[in-house]
Amino acid sequence: MSVSSERGKAGEERVCAFLKKHGWKIAARNYRIKGGEIDIVAENDKTIAFIEVKSRKFGSLTSGAEAVDKAKRAAVIRTADRYLERFPCGDKQVRFDVAEVTLTTEEIPRVLELEYTADAFDAFMP
Repeated sequence: MSVSSERGKAGEERVCAFLKKHGWKIAARNYRIKGGEIDIVAENDKTIAFIEVKSRKFGSLTSGAEAVDKAKRAAVIRTADRYLERFPCGDKQVRFDVAEVTLTTEEIPRVLELEYTADAFDAFMP
């Protein structure tokens, strides 16, 4: 596995641990359709969250939030729609979150920081 893949995996693992600690159940990881992927789908009693995880090495010139541009948001929303067609969530609220994970530059990365933004964007955002 490449260092970049290791970094992404470490970031997703850290976000899953964070969510579980705060009472969320992980419903899916790396849910894929043609043209889109959602890193983490998490649920609690009232909400289903589609979470985009952006892992960056320490000192990166761009932030994870900057990488969630209009095209990425559209792909996540499209993929979430397909997920909800396949796995209806009843009357739960739907939201789109972004988790930014900063990691060391080592071959086996360690998490330095996690910034979690709930409701980072919505389906009506241009």
